[in-house]
Amino acid sequence: MTDRYAYLGPEATFTEAAALRFPALAGATLEPSPTVHAAINAVRTGEVAGAVVPLENSVEGSVNATLDELIRGEPLAITAEVLLPVTFTLLARPGTDLADVRRIVTHPVAEAQCRAWVTAKLPDAVIALGPSTAAAAASVANRTPGADGTVYDAAIAAPLAGERYGLDALAVDIGEDSDAVTRFVLVTPPGRPGRPTGSDKTTLVAFIRDDHPGALLEILEQFSARGVNLTRIESRPTGNGMGRYCFAIDVEGHVADARVGEAMMGLRRVCGSVRFLGSYPRADGVRPPVLPGTANADFDDAAAWLAQLRG
Repeated sequence: MTDRYAYLGPEATFTEAAALRFPALAGATLEPSPTVHAAINAVRTGEVAGAVVPLENSVEGSVNATLDELIRGEPLAITAEVLLPVTFTLLARPGTDLADVRRIVTHPVAEAQCRAWVTAKLPDAVIALGPSTAAAAASVANRTPGADGTVYDAAIAAPLAGERYGLDALAVDIGEDSDAVTRFVLVTPPGRPGRPTGSDKTTLVAFIRDDHPGALLEILEQFSARGVNLTRIESRPTGNGMGRYCFAIDVEGHVADARVGEAMMGLRRVCGSVRFLGSYPRADGVRPPVLPGTANADFDDAAAWLAQLRG
């Protein structure tokens, strides 16, 4: 298998910063892709061993482009996750003072989150919009003129962009949502999940067999009856017609845990189909409590008891 991995580009964005945090990618060649589809399709075609893509943000919610790619098409697997704080930095060429900044360039999302800071600290500054925060940093570093022919004084971008393009940080953490975190996942071809660690997460997609009252309740009951906690559930269109939805679900635990495995078997019985997207270590390291009666030994004991009754 190649040691090349794709990530949602361009370079020097938050996704590349996240990719650099995956231990499995240490020493690998990282290649930017223009879209989530391109990054994940490169995994499906075998061009790369895996892809790093954003899955959800603590402020804006799930990244639908990633979810839809995982829900549809040939099955893939999530093998690891990273939680990356999203902090925006005001970057400028060396020797620039904050008071000298009059023209700023950044991506629209970053502009929205940093508008209040710029208004308060640089009320006379004008913000121009570009295709990405990395491109904004590059244009400042290279003195690339804007549409009106003037050169930008500073860019709002990820800290990695400052390191990559040799820019100084005039101000850090300037976004309104200082606690914002984005969850990035490593997507690879399907394979055997790693061993359970006691701090794991399992991702599934449940496709209801038919639309009827209580269909969602039937799904939720499979987990609640076995003491499995859900950390995320949301509906997404299947792409097979109006009104047809599936449920993307994250649960605490590993497919090797009896309670999770039993819940998955329950889903298999009540759903039209179930897509297993992987069991992998949780990025936050939290070890969820195991409720009485839901440990592996409890399920083994119950199975042995039933086998004895059946003779």
